[in-house]
Amino acid sequence: MSRPPLPPFTREAAARKARMAEDAWNSRDPERVALAYTADSRWRNRAEFFEGRPAITAFLKRKWAKELDYRLIKDLWAFDGNRIAVRFQYEWHDAAGQWHRSYGNEQWEFDEHGLMRRREASINDITIDEKDRRFRWPAPGPRPADVPGLSDSPF
Repeated sequence: MSRPPLPPFTREAAARKARMAEDAWNSRDPERVALAYTADSRWRNRAEFFEGRPAITAFLKRKWAKELDYRLIKDLWAFDGNRIAVRFQYEWHDAAGQWHRSYGNEQWEFDEHGLMRRREASINDITIDEKDRRFRWPAPGPRPADVPGLSDSPF
């Protein structure tokens, strides 16, 4: 299976890969998201370490059962060869209705077929009031074209 764009990445291809990842994660479909990773993909997400698509799918199911009404924006930070770094923010609320904004960075490494074989994510959360939310497009679904990325308003 191949997932273009393929490495080595140009700036345009790396930005497209980041947007494709954002759109997939905003679908909140664990099986769809897991297909972008190699069968033996290795992950670090916060303090969790795991490997393989079944573990990725299980992780995402747990994540989106806890992080309700999730909406994400990813922006390209850097790229080189088969590696991409992104920064991201996402908003979600818990079962009690408390809203959160999560800030993070990811480092990605891809195989020759454009599948991600390694993902490392560092993430910090803050609580926010509902009135302070910034990501209000209909969900699940991709960020509309008229909603700016993080470069226009990083914090």
